Amino acid sequence: MIAKLKKMQSHVALLLAFPFLACLFPLPTALADDKKQSVPNYEDQVKPILRKYCLKCHGDDMQEAGINMQNYGAMLRGGSGGKIVEAGRASQSLLMQVITNEDPDARMPPDSPPLPQAEIDLIRTWIDAGVLENSTSKSNAQPRSLSFMPSAEAIAKPAGTPAMPEGLPPIKLPNLTRPLPVLAIASSPWAPVAAAAGQEHVRLLDSQTQKEIGQLPFPEGEPHAIRFSRNGELLMVAGGRPVQSGKVVLFDVRSGKRLAEIGDEIDTVIAADVSPDQTLVAIGGSGRVIKIYSTVDGELKSKLIKHTDWITAVAFSPDGNVLASGDRTGAIHLWDVASAGIRLNLSEHKGAINALDWRSDGKLLASAAEDGKLIWWDANDGFPAVMRDNAHPPERPAGTYGAIPKGILAARFAPSGQLVSTGRDRKIKIWSSDGTEVKNTVCESGLPVSATLSFDGSTVTIGDTSGRISFWVWNPTTNETK
Repeated sequence: MIAKLKKMQSHVALLLAFPFLACLFPLPTALADDKKQSVPNYEDQVKPILRKYCLKCHGDDMQEAGINMQNYGAMLRGGSGGKIVEAGRASQSLLMQVITNEDPDARMPPDSPPLPQAEIDLIRTWIDAGVLENSTSKSNAQPRSLSFMPSAEAIAKPAGTPAMPEGLPPIKLPNLTRPLPVLAIASSPWAPVAAAAGQEHVRLLDSQTQKEIGQLPFPEGEPHAIRFSRNGELLMVAGGRPVQSGKVVLFDVRSGKRLAEIGDEIDTVIAADVSPDQTLVAIGGSGRVIKIYSTVDGELKSKLIKHTDWITAVAFSPDGNVLASGDRTGAIHLWDVASAGIRLNLSEHKGAINALDWRSDGKLLASAAEDGKLIWWDANDGFPAVMRDNAHPPERPAGTYGAIPKGILAARFAPSGQLVSTGRDRKIKIWSSDGTEVKNTVCESGLPVSATLSFDGSTVTIGDTSGRISFWVWNPTTNETK
């Protein structure tokens, strides 16, 4: 503060000595104004940029696409295609999209080089701050509360009808040149609904009718981890954009409403889980550190530091007292959530851990890895109670030599204790609660990178590398495929 006052005094002395500089360097009126002046507004900062680049085609004299940016009200109304600025969300604003488009033929202004980065950043800041009209205006961004209070029955079967999506509004989906792999799928523990990852959204599907029943927007990027809460009323979605940002979002399953946004990572969130009582979220990724946040206020509760490589899987035990985590080297640790200390180190895998999941009774933890091993661990002492060394053995193509990838890509328990797994052999397998293989099928359209069993164990929902979602229906009692 003292340094800032001295700087003001020097500024005043300079103006007294050279009065003509006053028009170039106006005297700041108060230190309290600094923060207000740092927020761009339309009249003072944005309109001069628009005048330089945009108003010839989008001003009072000409309105291409019905867009007039020469006055504030007209700019907010947008044009024939709708609004061009979305207060508080630069990433979803047409104006930002067209001035940052990498395609020169689609970028604005046409037949010109891109705007200077400083001016693009200023426009982005202006939109994110709420598109202020002038220095005295208030933000137009809709005030919202993402505070979250866990349900009192968070770990119990819900009273009445289990949560199913109802009347979700349609969302605008991104244009993709090709479908992306379905990296994550989860099933509600009480209702016939599955959630599958898509680019900037989550698809919700009815596992009985096999039809899509809605979507949830995830503009943060691509989901890498999806989990339903133990009572099926909450959906956790985690992901982001590689080497840019990562976040966890909690949704209300029935309404699709965002309940909380957690974390502010500098890389995508690869692994995440929500605690059974819904009070905590654990995340991991390329940073090699597990972070545990409060869902109520987003506060960072603890950091778990032990892994030496990217963290690829995390999972809370059914009672919420233990957190399992795995990384790309094959290391698995069991953490005491309350003390943030390690309970057990599970050493068996020699390849990246692709999945960790707890059986519903909490006695067993399943792990699946790129080394081809599928293990059911005794959670009490860390002993591998069941180990399948080559759970998904691939067929050797004629004329090939050397090692063939035999990794297991996904593993997830059903509430009944059955386990579904997928592998690089393109097969989907169902295992009994004691680790016996009972059924398998082949994914024809690509590698099955994700799979989940429905709440009653009768339907497997599968996501593959071609972006396709398929269903495999069978009768757990008779072991017959439908």
